[in-house]
Amino acid sequence: MKKLLCAALLFMLLLTGCGGKTVPPPPEEPDIPPAEAPEAPPEEPQEPEPPEDPEEAALLALLEDMTLEEKTGQLFFVRVPEENAVEDVMTYHLGGYLLFSRDTQDKTANDLIQTIASWQSQAVEYDTGIPMLIGVDEEGGTVVRVSSNPHLRSRKFSSPQRLLQNDGGEMTAVEEETREKALLLKALGFNVNLAPVADVSTNPGDFIYDRTTGRDAGETFYFVSRVVRTQSRYGLGSVLKHFPGYGNNRDTHTGVAVDERPLETFQEQDFLPFREMVAVGNLFPPGPAVLVSHNIVNCMDPNLPASLSPEVHRILREDLGFDGVVMTDDLAMDAVKAYAAEGNVAVMSIQAGNDLVVTTDYRTQIPRVIQAVRDGALEEEAVDAACLRVLRWKLELGLLEQTEEGTLGPAL
Repeated sequence: MKKLLCAALLFMLLLTGCGGKTVPPPPEEPDIPPAEAPEAPPEEPQEPEPPEDPEEAALLALLEDMTLEEKTGQLFFVRVPEENAVEDVMTYHLGGYLLFSRDTQDKTANDLIQTIASWQSQAVEYDTGIPMLIGVDEEGGTVVRVSSNPHLRSRKFSSPQRLLQNDGGEMTAVEEETREKALLLKALGFNVNLAPVADVSTNPGDFIYDRTTGRDAGETFYFVSRVVRTQSRYGLGSVLKHFPGYGNNRDTHTGVAVDERPLETFQEQDFLPFREMVAVGNLFPPGPAVLVSHNIVNCMDPNLPASLSPEVHRILREDLGFDGVVMTDDLAMDAVKAYAAEGNVAVMSIQAGNDLVVTTDYRTQIPRVIQAVRDGALEEEAVDAACLRVLRWKLELGLLEQTEEGTLGPAL
């Protein structure tokens, strides 16, 4: 009984507070509705992806449809053979023919027009459907493959130095003669002139001197830019030569030339016409190509001729920013024969970074390039990249055009 009484008293004490007031029960917690998830902020409208360049898409589609043999053939800008020139266009899927005096001498204009037309017809109607580059060295002065023939022009085109001699700095004579040259070459069927010479030489004792302006780097660039602009205006492709600059080197047609000059000389002089043309080349479509010499330039690569040197091509692409077509000088020259591993000079030139291979020996070299790709010695991606640049140049030159379906077809 006492235990029950004590328990009751304890219970009453728990119910009372100070002052004897009864402690009220704790209030019931109100029902709180679950917090609503905050609304997600409206998504920013995504910018539509820029439409793909239709010309670039068409170029890639054309490349995709080509066989390895066709892509390889497009990289060869070769000397016209004395026999089977028409047949070889289809056999080797050639990218272009380069004519020398042998191919133009004693020919009438009609002879040359019909001959070139037969090659283009073979390429377009019976082979890849891609027109050929048809090129010639028509520098003026000592190198005149076309105007040396009196049937084609009454007198030879003038040298750069002669044009500049009495020009008064206005470049009027340069533009007038370049215009006449471009119109003549285009009428005959040419679409590329392997000119102007962008080498800087002020010493009459230099091998290259007579083919240059004979002036400093700034005046050389001024001349080169006028020639390129005028040729481009008439749809004639230009080729700047001979990168990285011939300087005072000997003739590489007959042997190895070693350039001992320091890199600073190239940066301050020889590179300038090339570098400045890279900066303004897009203003004169089609942009010029660049031809690389066979000189061994010790400050860049003491082991290989420039035409076969990856480092020289890296300088042209990366340091100077050139993204157009790069071609070799003629690989038949004595200056490169000793450096070609097992005769695979064309393979080495593509590995170095060239897009176009200029050679006489294409019947041997084209199969070697194809085999090198199949053997894994040459990556097919290198062939694809070079071929794409060649096709893009052909598009810029007006040899290819976009069809209503968005594909590329011959514009001839």
